[in-house]
Amino acid sequence: MTYRFKTELRYSDVTPKPLWLNRRQLISGAAAGIAVGVGGATMAPAITRNSRYSVTEEPTELDVITQYNNFYEFGTRKEDPSRNAHRLTTSPWEVKIDGMVAKPGTYSYEDIVGNATLEERIYRLRCVEAWSMVVPWVGFQLSDLIERVEPQSGAKYVAFETLYRPEEMNGQASRLLDWPYREGLRLDEAMHPLTLLATGLYGEDLPNQNGAPIRLVVPWKYGFKSIKSIVRISFVSDMPPTTWNMQAPREYGFYSNVNPMRSHPRWSQATERRVGDGLFAKRRETLMFNGYGDEVAGMYSDMDLMDNY
Repeated sequence: MTYRFKTELRYSDVTPKPLWLNRRQLISGAAAGIAVGVGGATMAPAITRNSRYSVTEEPTELDVITQYNNFYEFGTRKEDPSRNAHRLTTSPWEVKIDGMVAKPGTYSYEDIVGNATLEERIYRLRCVEAWSMVVPWVGFQLSDLIERVEPQSGAKYVAFETLYRPEEMNGQASRLLDWPYREGLRLDEAMHPLTLLATGLYGEDLPNQNGAPIRLVVPWKYGFKSIKSIVRISFVSDMPPTTWNMQAPREYGFYSNVNPMRSHPRWSQATERRVGDGLFAKRRETLMFNGYGDEVAGMYSDMDLMDNY
C-alpha cells in the first residue's frame, strides 16, 4: 500500500542559490527568516539556519565535501565516489517503509520529503571519523517522518538499507561487504532532533557521491552511521544487523558514538584531522559525542560506553 503525504514546495523551488552560497549568511547565525518570490508571484515560507544546533566553525569547502567521500558502492578510495557516482539514477526514487508501523508502504521521494520542506533549515554540523568536516546540510528531522508513519509500541529500533544496483554502483560487484549496506539506530536516537534525513548541501540537491537523493546524518556518531541513498526504513523490536558491525564486530559496535577515550583497535580516536587543512596540519582534539554531549549524552547515561561502542 502506498500512502501519499501532501507536498507543496521543495526547497529547490523557493530558495535562490546565492542566498545559500553566501558565506556571511551561513556564519551570521541570524534566525530571521527571508521570504523569497516564486515565479514573481507567490511568497514562500521563511527558510532560516537552525541556530540551536549549528556550529560556528567555518564550513568545509564544497569541492572538498564532494570529492572526499566514503561510499564503497562506488569504490574504496576517497576520490572514487566523485568519479563513479554519476552512473546512479536518482529519479524517480522510492523508499519502502515496513515493519512495526501503522502506515507501511512504498513512498516516493516527494512523499518522504513531504511538508518537511516548508520547515527546512540549514544545519551546519561537524561530521567526524578520524578526519572531520563541517557540512551545511539541507534536510529535515527524521522524527518528522517517523511520526507520520506511526510506529507501534513494540518498535525499539529503526533499520536502514542502501540501494542495491550493481549495474550502476560498480563497487557492489566486489565481495568487500555483504550488500546491501545496512545501518540502524535505537528509536530514541532516531527521534532526536539532531538526527536528519538530508536532501542537499550548500543549498543544492545532494550530489550522488554524497548519498543522493536522501541520506541519514547523525552528527554525534561516526561517519559510517551516515547511510546513503536510502531505499528502505524498517521499524523492528530487536537490534538490527549493521554492515560494519557484521564485517568487523571487534572494531565497530552498534552505537558508534564519537568517544575519544575508546581507541579503535588499530588507531587512536583521541584526535582528528580537518579535511582541507592539509596532511601536515596540526590535529585537533576529538570531542566526546563530537561536541554534542549537552544534547545527546542523556540517552546513554545508564550505559558503559567502553563496552557499548
